[in-house]
Amino acid sequence: MTFSVTKGTAGTRAASVGRKGGGAVAGLLRNGTFIVAVLYVILFVVNASLQSKALNINSVTNLVNNAAPLAIASAGQALVVISKGFDLSVAGVVSLTNVLIAAYPIKGPLGALAALAMALAVGGIVGFVNGLLVVKLRMQSIAATLGTMIITQGLALVILDAPKGSVADWLADELTDRLFGYVPVAGLVVLAVVVLWLIARRTDSVVGLYAVGEDEGAAALSGVPVQTVRMKTFIAAGLLYGLAGFMLSAQTATGNPNAGTPFLMLSFAAVSLGGVSFAGGRGSPVGAIIGAATLMLLQKVLFSGGVSSFYTGIFQGTVLIAAIVFSGLISKLGSRGA
Repeated sequence: MTFSVTKGTAGTRAASVGRKGGGAVAGLLRNGTFIVAVLYVILFVVNASLQSKALNINSVTNLVNNAAPLAIASAGQALVVISKGFDLSVAGVVSLTNVLIAAYPIKGPLGALAALAMALAVGGIVGFVNGLLVVKLRMQSIAATLGTMIITQGLALVILDAPKGSVADWLADELTDRLFGYVPVAGLVVLAVVVLWLIARRTDSVVGLYAVGEDEGAAALSGVPVQTVRMKTFIAAGLLYGLAGFMLSAQTATGNPNAGTPFLMLSFAAVSLGGVSFAGGRGSPVGAIIGAATLMLLQKVLFSGGVSSFYTGIFQGTVLIAAIVFSGLISKLGSRGA
């Protein structure tokens, strides 16, 4: 009798351990950042098999340089989406910062710092205006940011009516180069954004960000300063858009009043692919960054595979839908298992 009880207890413990192990695996599979990271690794392996020089330091640097602007912009978009909002101004901010840097180039390291300050100022001001429109005037975020996008795109066209101008040589050379001959500078900039997020994510502001996205009414009743959180979110997003425009200018070395247009749809795609919920309150800018890198890598894989650029959007949309459907299925299975 004693043996039987001991055996039952051991079985219960084993089952409990099994459930915990299964729960950990299911938790990883429900994590959008983990899923998109695995997808990136798979695509990288495919790219390496299609292109013999894919592991070359120059190829890796080019891959990082191409992904950095969208990755940074997507991190900003993720912040707004987590707060249960939408920000269309990303396209206008990127375009405006790009043409300003190209139309008024300043040579040398101090010129690069001045260009960075200008880009951050543009993004911060637009983010502040977005916050005022949403917080004070109670406008829907999609309507408010649509207005600021149109204004900033118009300003970009006033400054440069066509693709022209040139970025200062120092800026274009140094930000697309490698540190110590191996580490892409653009990758370090993206890493800095990730580190800032990891530092900030346990602060009251970020905790409040998730609370507002999850349930704004409940967050207000819990003492979360909803208006302040939303204002800070739009400003932070604007700063990241400005930084993205700065990095894009270094990469392209020229100005284009429509440079930010592709960022509008691609940033939302990266956010969704990275596991950030459009219902708010769930996800991470890190997932959006990896999602952006995955979208850019997918373009390279398709190019290496000889697929026409006309089909790139189709494949990107298919991968995006498949990742979302897979994540949803895993969540449902996990809920049933629980």
